[in-house]
Amino acid sequence: MSRFELPVSRRRFVSTAAAAVAAGPWLITPDGAYARIRNGIDTTLPEGVFTLGVASGDPLPDAVVLWTRLAPQPTTGGGMPARPVPVAWEVAEDAGFRRVVRCGVATARPERAHCVHVDVRGLRPDTDYHYRFRTGYQVSPVGRTRTAPAAHARPSRLRFAFASCQDYQGGYYTAYQHLVDEDLAFVAFLGDYIYEGKPNPAAVRQHEGVGEPYTLDEYRNRHARYRTDPGLQAVHAAFPWIVTFDDHEVDNNFADGIPQDPDQQSPDAFRARRAAAFQAYYEHLPLRRSSQPDGPDIQVYRRLRFGTLASLHVLDTRQYRSDQPTTLAAAQDPTLTMTGAKQESWLTEGLQSYGTTWNLLANQVMWAQNDRRAGPAQIFSFDNWDGYRVQRRRLLELFGSGNVANPVILTGDRHCTWVCDLRPDFDDPATPVVGAELTGTSISSGGDPDVAAFHAAYDPIKAESPHWRYIDNRRGYFVCDLDQQRLLSSLRVVDTVWAQTSDVRTAAQFVVEAGRPGIAEVIEGAPPVSAAAAGPIYDVDDDQDSYPLRR
Repeated sequence: MSRFELPVSRRRFVSTAAAAVAAGPWLITPDGAYARIRNGIDTTLPEGVFTLGVASGDPLPDAVVLWTRLAPQPTTGGGMPARPVPVAWEVAEDAGFRRVVRCGVATARPERAHCVHVDVRGLRPDTDYHYRFRTGYQVSPVGRTRTAPAAHARPSRLRFAFASCQDYQGGYYTAYQHLVDEDLAFVAFLGDYIYEGKPNPAAVRQHEGVGEPYTLDEYRNRHARYRTDPGLQAVHAAFPWIVTFDDHEVDNNFADGIPQDPDQQSPDAFRARRAAAFQAYYEHLPLRRSSQPDGPDIQVYRRLRFGTLASLHVLDTRQYRSDQPTTLAAAQDPTLTMTGAKQESWLTEGLQSYGTTWNLLANQVMWAQNDRRAGPAQIFSFDNWDGYRVQRRRLLELFGSGNVANPVILTGDRHCTWVCDLRPDFDDPATPVVGAELTGTSISSGGDPDVAAFHAAYDPIKAESPHWRYIDNRRGYFVCDLDQQRLLSSLRVVDTVWAQTSDVRTAAQFVVEAGRPGIAEVIEGAPPVSAAAAGPIYDVDDDQDSYPLRR
């Protein structure tokens, strides 16, 4: 049964997987097979090595990456002995592991924080699989993953979600309690997986440590703090993830080798910090070994294909960008680049040659022009594509050239939702629309929103910005249903992230029609619900605030 065709019960998967784990310990035999054992169990490792759960990612038609990390003391260095540890893994067609199709042994090494990345090959396209790990007598939780359709297959539909911005101190991951119950082929995470901010005693929950992370051990502890969250673990175990990073995985608003505060971080010091951040990022996410960092560099821009239906072009808008300009005139500099020349060439070639019905861009920062002041004066954040206007126009003109099929940009970063038409010249509403952008809100960053203040600030600007089709600042995620004729995107929001549970509702839906660029229809949904019932109001460090949020 294909999840591209028919829903599958997540809760049934969870209960079946739990029964499979309880079935007993298993052991690698010399021929690489598995056997149940009752005696001779390895007891040399600390208890609780699988505290960070399991994950899968980057699905191909015949392959998927499996991940875990051994860390019985996850936020204080890991707690593992300083020696390599063999970790058995297996992949099965059923949650009871009666039909095992692939198995092997990986080595968790201390210099890699005892993480495991297994690139499992030889799988069938468009197929659900279950997987788990074992070391000693300890068995991991069971994860579920799915391969992509074959390259030339014609799937009738594709259902996926995208999310971003999960500041641990901003609130609970309330939205993930509902995302885990969606029926999805994959989750695309668009950046700000961790935040590098120091602990905030006034927040709903706090980071570990005493300040910002700078060293490899500190970044490992920060990632581990996030990965201890049960909601995040559950969503990783339920679906394959396709990830990219933005700025907070390293340093707020960094641009290539330039930190946020170059007067306080020398070039050499920032290179060392960037290397530590990327190493810890790789160690905690289901990326292929082609993304293993080389010092301060990591390869994350890549392309995934889902039959003839969709290509997903995953961007990196941090490592290769020019420093942010500071004025609107400077933002017109044709030498400024968000992606670097090599990545831009890769993107433009892929957009024109991959031959799928839809071209989806997994992108970090907003493309659509975003004025932040009503009236004739204009204020922009030049960390977004508003700061790189010549390159943006060049790419948007490519969208409108007739050589790119149905481009839709999926964006994170803003902690709010902006659904926009895209045109090469945003100041001239008579110019043609060439694509659509869905800028998603945050999972928790920014805490509970002040909806009234947001609309008081931005509704007057929306009236002057005809390319803005919908705006909102509630927390949640997008679910996208894609077929040959249309993309239907549903904004799913929770009432509060300052309580550990909350209802979820569909705030609005957005239709993009194949062959018709831009947003064809906006379907308004559930109105905002007051968050007053959530109880206390917490102090949140929200670097996106440009309107009065504090109440």
